[in-house]
Amino acid sequence: MAEVKKTAKKATKKEEKVELRFAKPTFKDFEVILAPVITEKSMSLMQEQNKVTLKVANNTNKTEVKLAFERLYQVKVVDVKISNVISKTKTRGSRYQGIVGGYKKAIVTIAEGEAIDLFKE
Repeated sequence: MAEVKKTAKKATKKEEKVELRFAKPTFKDFEVILAPVITEKSMSLMQEQNKVTLKVANNTNKTEVKLAFERLYQVKVVDVKISNVISKTKTRGSRYQGIVGGYKKAIVTIAEGEAIDLFKE
């Protein structure tokens, strides 16, 4: 009887290790990834090519984005592309001018067969 219980405990530990492929997210991961970019183009990229578009902090690089995304969403990242979106001036009517701020954007490619849900309720 005791031998059966021991083997059952060993089997559950192995199963837990398989499920936890990535480390737990840290506070810095939440500072790196700010928000998803939701546009028609980004939604079509998500559906057709399994790519997610994100706003990231201005001082991050590809490696930090990849590690943070893998920890937060528990998926395998294949590739990361980063670009700077420049700020633009806008006018309201003819009198009022303002500035739409720039940001850093990352397009993350997720491994085939894996998916995430950005719109959890």
